[in-house]
Amino acid sequence: MPSPPAKKNRPFILSGVNVVLIIITLTGFIPTFFSQNFSQWTVVRTAVYIGCGVFYLFMGIYGWDFLIEEKRRHGVFIYFAIQIALVTYVQWLSFDLAGTIWIIMMPIAGQSVVLPNWGKIFVPLLLIGVFTWMLSLAAPLHQSYNAVVSISAAMLFTMIFTYVAVRESEAREEIERLADQLQGANQLLREYAVQAEELATTKERNRLAREIHDSLGHYLTVINVQLGAAQAVLETDLMKAQDALAKSQKLTQEGLREVRRSVAALRESPIEKRPLIDAITALVTENQEAGIVTELAVQGESRKLDTRINLTLYRVAQEGLTNARKHARASRIDVTLDFRQETAVSLTISDNGLGSDQTDGGFGLLGLRERVQLLGGAMMVETAVRQGFTLHVTLPTAELIIHNSQEIL
Repeated sequence: MPSPPAKKNRPFILSGVNVVLIIITLTGFIPTFFSQNFSQWTVVRTAVYIGCGVFYLFMGIYGWDFLIEEKRRHGVFIYFAIQIALVTYVQWLSFDLAGTIWIIMMPIAGQSVVLPNWGKIFVPLLLIGVFTWMLSLAAPLHQSYNAVVSISAAMLFTMIFTYVAVRESEAREEIERLADQLQGANQLLREYAVQAEELATTKERNRLAREIHDSLGHYLTVINVQLGAAQAVLETDLMKAQDALAKSQKLTQEGLREVRRSVAALRESPIEKRPLIDAITALVTENQEAGIVTELAVQGESRKLDTRINLTLYRVAQEGLTNARKHARASRIDVTLDFRQETAVSLTISDNGLGSDQTDGGFGLLGLRERVQLLGGAMMVETAVRQGFTLHVTLPTAELIIHNSQEIL
């Protein structure tokens, strides 16, 4: 008996429901074909009887979907009116046959649980009334009391069972809806996290810019005063002039150190003006110059990636190679950059060093994991004592996820 299912699992649920409907219909009709009086029916009566059964099945399978699931105007009234009329007519046609044709009322009663309260009461009472009327055609009503009570109990049980099934289906649909909302909220949180990091980066740049302005301005002002003082006493007091120049030189050196520190903090992205493969190749070369055999393998065809993806992969390679060089005591490191997936790119750094029994790593790996997660990617660490260390990162390149070309610093 069709009931409103969750949209995503609808084909599976409907197929199971239709099997039940077909079984119930056959259970009702087939025994009547073996009734003694059935052989006396005319061909027309038999054809009408079978046709009504087929149309009842058609309405149960397709009518429910077309009229009620698609929310057609007056669909509920049309569907139940047709089905109750069919059930009534079929029972009237077969009132002289022994069998269980009454069972075809049960799906209609079960479906009534999706109606408003008046429908939940009216439809079952109408079906019981039809059944009682049919019984009265064959025997006095007082002799049919037990049959009416039994059918009423069966109908009530069917309605309760269907109500529980419908509520379970609605609960499953609600869970799926909430899961979709949660997934959407997580995506928004990732995007907001990226935006928050970009705002924090901008704020930090502004702070450093103010620091450069304030510190450099201070040094230049004091140096200018000292140079002025030296110029003023140059001809009259050489020692004092030399002292002022020495102070100016010292202030200049301090100012240069301050400027270099600030500029280093504000330096542009290391891969801003060169391809990702070239930038990683440079890191590999540095490792080779340190005496460690390091090889880079590029799988698939290189393609243009979002700036944030490039920078994140560069940082992964930088951190992975640095860790392997400093801590792993490895003699060989393999770096693999994989472009073979259409919607993702991955980077793997594997060494044959000491390995570790810990996979969470220190602050460096924690920072990498946060970078990767902000872009919707995944990072995996595989290691064991004396079995080397492998760092694997996969980043999605779909435009749905990566839509902003801002850097992650």
